[in-house]
Amino acid sequence: MTYVVNGRNFDEEPAPGQCLRTFLRSLGHFGVKKGCDAGDCGACTVWLDGEPVHSCITPAFRADGREVTTIEGLGSPGSLHPMQRQFRDAPGFQCGFCTAGMIMTSATFTEAQKADLPRALKGNLCRCTGYRGIEDAVKGVTGVETAAPGKAVGTSVRAPAANDVVTGRAEFTMDTHIDGMLHLKVLHSPHAHARIVSIDKTAALAVPGVHRVYTWEDVPRKRFTTAIHTDHLVDPDDTYILDHTVRFAGQRVVAVLADTVGAAEEGCRRVAVEYEVLPAVFDPEEAMAEGAPQLHGAEDAFALDPVHNVLLEIHSQVGDVDAGFAAADVIHEGTYFSPRVQHAHLETHGSIAWMENGRLNVRTSSQSPSIAKVKLAHLFALRPDQLRVFCKRVGGGFGGKQEVISEDLVALATLDTGRPVCFEYTREEEFTTASPRHPMTLTVKLGAKADGTLTAFQVRNVSNTGAYGNHGGETLYAGGAAIMIYRCPNKKYDAYSVYTNTVPSGALRGYGMTQPAYAVESAMHELALALHMDPLELRRRNIVRPGDPLVAMHEGPDDVMFTEDGLGKCIALVDEAMARTADEPPPGPGWLVGTGVASSLHETAPPTEHISEAWVTLGDDLMYELAVGTVEFGEGTSTAHVQIAAGQLGTTPSRIRLVQSDTDRTGFDTGAFASAGLFVSGNAVLRAANAVRDRILEFAAAHTGIHVVMCSMDDGGVVCGDHRVSLAELVALARARGIRFTAARKAYGSPRSVTSNTQGFRIAVHRVTGEIRILYSVQATDAGLVINPEQVRGQVEGGVAQGIGFALTENFQVDADGVMANPNFRNYRIPTYADIPRTEVLLVDSADSVGPMRSKGMAECCINPVAPALANALHDATGIRYRALPLTPERIYSRLGESQSAPTTA
Repeated sequence: MTYVVNGRNFDEEPAPGQCLRTFLRSLGHFGVKKGCDAGDCGACTVWLDGEPVHSCITPAFRADGREVTTIEGLGSPGSLHPMQRQFRDAPGFQCGFCTAGMIMTSATFTEAQKADLPRALKGNLCRCTGYRGIEDAVKGVTGVETAAPGKAVGTSVRAPAANDVVTGRAEFTMDTHIDGMLHLKVLHSPHAHARIVSIDKTAALAVPGVHRVYTWEDVPRKRFTTAIHTDHLVDPDDTYILDHTVRFAGQRVVAVLADTVGAAEEGCRRVAVEYEVLPAVFDPEEAMAEGAPQLHGAEDAFALDPVHNVLLEIHSQVGDVDAGFAAADVIHEGTYFSPRVQHAHLETHGSIAWMENGRLNVRTSSQSPSIAKVKLAHLFALRPDQLRVFCKRVGGGFGGKQEVISEDLVALATLDTGRPVCFEYTREEEFTTASPRHPMTLTVKLGAKADGTLTAFQVRNVSNTGAYGNHGGETLYAGGAAIMIYRCPNKKYDAYSVYTNTVPSGALRGYGMTQPAYAVESAMHELALALHMDPLELRRRNIVRPGDPLVAMHEGPDDVMFTEDGLGKCIALVDEAMARTADEPPPGPGWLVGTGVASSLHETAPPTEHISEAWVTLGDDLMYELAVGTVEFGEGTSTAHVQIAAGQLGTTPSRIRLVQSDTDRTGFDTGAFASAGLFVSGNAVLRAANAVRDRILEFAAAHTGIHVVMCSMDDGGVVCGDHRVSLAELVALARARGIRFTAARKAYGSPRSVTSNTQGFRIAVHRVTGEIRILYSVQATDAGLVINPEQVRGQVEGGVAQGIGFALTENFQVDADGVMANPNFRNYRIPTYADIPRTEVLLVDSADSVGPMRSKGMAECCINPVAPALANALHDATGIRYRALPLTPERIYSRLGESQSAPTTA
């Protein structure tokens, strides 16, 4: 067959049944991405004779004799197609994994299609942006700015990789091919709980192309935790690479290594496994009951109470809640449920390993290559110098890649065979085996005086950690911020992290705070109504203020800086915004309109130790090289780091060459999670850039004989009094003396700051169908000093969009056997463009931060108030309190016939 791809002829024969996506990637066109393999996400969009198609569901043979255009053929970095330029300059991307498909679709739009984007973009999904940036890109709205030398901070400069992202040249994890590479696939358990009696590899090894079949007997018998933190002791070592007992449907049982993906998959089908099926338990309350099936039992040295499947319990009390409730005029109590939700990052998990000069190299989609390296070294008894772990651009994370769940198997296979090995998750594997958000059931009991003053605050939290502990303990502690947000002399928190025979839960944007925030902020709304008080006024009267202790579980000292009333300012801004806007309900009868608000407080770094090291060097080419371990996956840290360095060095971002996320080329970095990519790593960058600046100034001062205080840097040199010395001259002089302008500096996640968010919604609910339409969305956020206004706005919009999906459309359905029943985008339903309104983003001016230049990270905290604000708006519209998410039309409709009444109080 003959194919014309981007104007070049290929005489190639695709494999029988091969799709166009995999065929094009085999030809080296890696801009064609895999997000779903089902025609749902649009990341693989290419043109056939000028018409956009989803190449993952287009047979390769259908392109025979036709002209195929991929993102690489649409334009180049030096000659961008107009739509590529618009996506670069809006900007219309964050992680960039969906961008090629978005551009290939949007570049074909007529004016009529641009005027109806909900329909025109229905086949393309984005998990990062919230779609506003994409809309701006399609319509030619420019958001990026050019920074003057030394003035990058506070300017919406372009992302360093922008040109590569919009032309499909930015490398993601799987965008490479290594000669002789083998492919690994996994056989997953069909049972929620079973003991493996025997495994017969014979038929699998007979499949042509199969090289190895690995079982639990073939791997190091070392316990570890897949969760990533600097201090691994905060997470339980309750996991093996492969085990003889499976504890959830989907757990990996066997790994098959073969020449092709097809051969590996066939090998998995041929493995014969005999199981002894064991009793299973799926509900955490049932799992804690006497006589429940034990998941780990006495084998688990880390669980607090393995007999009752309890990984961790927290019991804390400040003051006397019984006395507080006795003193209350009004008491409200309610139980709220927040279910599993999936990260749904468009790039699935995956890793590639190979040997080079006797060293193991692992290229992976991770939020922390440094700690992935530590874990692999432990598992395979490697010295640090025997191992390199690195990332290219990562296609979304949201906490889902704060785990080591693909790296171990490729390392195992490469160390065994000496061959390069690739392991890439399918979308179904993401849903059934990767770690979703913890389901939590929270009972909140609040007592208040008639004037709204809180007298008692009690929370019981039961968290379903699934079959393994991962982040089960740390997320339980993180929920304390939902209690910390309000002043109250009497607080009690009882919490349980419980093992069940379900997919292990993990880290997800908001990290243990989103679920308690939903419960507490819903309960505060209900309490306000019982007090006949405006919900915002009740919050104003009870929020913590500067000078108040931040009390959740204890009254001891902490390392949190809290000197400005950012939360009060957020509430005021949202109140004003809701008052000045008015939105008409959709046309037609039957619509109920309601408004809702919610707030959250979030610490700017995790309480566990977070470390980052940055290196800055002025090179002979007069470019500054900035090396930092933080991974870029759409959170914008790369841009912020370059801006910080450019600002301190008196130059422009174009003069900063960024090296990142490579354990061979950068210092240790705990990872890009908990907003620490800006707050901690940004401080390391700031200190390293300052150190290099000071060395250059001192050298220039000594050279000119002018005091250093009279010297300052500009874009190409140093001005000392009336004399200017070029950087080229200074570098040459320094080299002659054996001096290099370079520095390394570290930063730590302590002390910390707090950031605040308040979300407001106005919605319409149809009384017949239960459909919700969002009429207006606004979020005020305390971002400290804003490094890049466009990026901050994009992070908030993306967080709100993700929160809307969690609250309204995303339903992680598990059947009676513990198996996820809807493991695909089509049935899980992450939001599309049509589902997401434009969110007005209001920034609070504050400076109470110890982050770089007094900035605060925004990628995580913005999601926390979204679901409760929607639930409160629904209550306001219908008079009915829905306490379980998601708020689907079916769930809403089923109760719309109830009498509309005030919430139950005691």
